Amino acid sequence: MMTVLTAPEMHLAADALDWHTVCRVADLEVGWGEAALIDGEQVALIKVSASEIYAVAHRDPATGAHVMARGIVGNKGWHRTLASPLHKEVYDLSTGECFTDPALSLRVYPVRLRDGMVSVGLPARAAVGIAA
Repeated sequence: MMTVLTAPEMHLAADALDWHTVCRVADLEVGWGEAALIDGEQVALIKVSASEIYAVAHRDPATGAHVMARGIVGNKGWHRTLASPLHKEVYDLSTGECFTDPALSLRVYPVRLRDGMVSVGLPARAAVGIAA
């Protein structure tokens, strides 16, 4: 089992997340993204290595278009990055920080790999004040 927690969810208690199993690790291709609809949220899953998968908002912060799963995967030093396929803003996959425009940020979600399956943690409905 491997768990990757990314900001801002890393500050939430374990019971403040609802984990959603999305797909098999083998269903994702290294260097590419796939879009998933998880509990009403459009999420882009980005596989950067055999055991390193990130989940970010599928919505491009600069344009509002749902295209981030088609972004360009790369690196900036030790940081794994994703560039928007539209205007090429570059985001840190761990934190969502935009390297090319500090006014922008990409929402990130924690990912858990267990028994060959990919799960994404979304804030629990009770933690964000939503009735179940």
